[in-house]
Amino acid sequence: MTKHTDSMLPADSFRDQTIVITGGGTGLGYSMGKYLLQLGARLVICGRRTEVIEKAAAALIEETGGEVLAQPCDVRVPEQVDALLQAALARFGAVHGLINNAAGNFICPTERLSYNAFHTVVDIVLRGTANCTLCFGKHWIAAQQPGAFLNIITTYAWTGSGYVVPSATAKGGVLALTRSLASEWGKYGIRTNAIAPGPFPTEGAWSRLVPPGMQNAFNPTQRIPVGRYGEHQELANLAAYLLSPFAAYINGECVTIDGGEWLRGAGQFNFLEEVTAKQWEDMRKKRV
Repeated sequence: MTKHTDSMLPADSFRDQTIVITGGGTGLGYSMGKYLLQLGARLVICGRRTEVIEKAAAALIEETGGEVLAQPCDVRVPEQVDALLQAALARFGAVHGLINNAAGNFICPTERLSYNAFHTVVDIVLRGTANCTLCFGKHWIAAQQPGAFLNIITTYAWTGSGYVVPSATAKGGVLALTRSLASEWGKYGIRTNAIAPGPFPTEGAWSRLVPPGMQNAFNPTQRIPVGRYGEHQELANLAAYLLSPFAAYINGECVTIDGGEWLRGAGQFNFLEEVTAKQWEDMRKKRV
């Protein structure tokens, strides 16, 4: 019986394809990269900390037997992004897809933020994504080569959210970038899509985004209609599909994968989930 944690795509779906993942040394970036390697891709991962991505590359190679290049890169710096592309081309000859996954985030009342704190998150998420997209997109256009962008955003890119205002601002910009370039660059054979994940706990990010003592408030059975967190393989399946030729007619789309979480929070009367069966019956009797 097929499970939600099974591999979705056929083996060798990415044979002879090179995929670059920013922020690919940890968390969801690592999980997506591992699955792409299992599907036959050649992988380039980048991050600001050399020791982290080199350790990740060694682990990925050991786990999958695939080819992985670890390239240090701060996506906020255009020259380093250019060097990332050149290193990928030198090693593998071509790049076929880019996952803009690098991000920065923390929880804080907005009135407590410094200018630098706000700008740091926006620079990584929005400017970093723009730098990578411009660099790789210009290369593909000049080479008359098709390509696929996949931007990792979040559901509060369109709903907004307090206490993560820099991230919401930046992710909203990335969503606009996704839709704009899907229209403008589709004529070049370049597809641009996004994924908006809900809670997919990772060791680093989750510890920074859940305040101590508030774990119960983030209980998935209370906040997420399907009653659980996401599994990394589910996100990896979706990411691989959107980058693959199977999704050749999907362009400019943002796919939400959150178990219905944002809709639960958005619906004005969703709080009625707390009404008991007896209370419903009592109300029915009053209406009769």
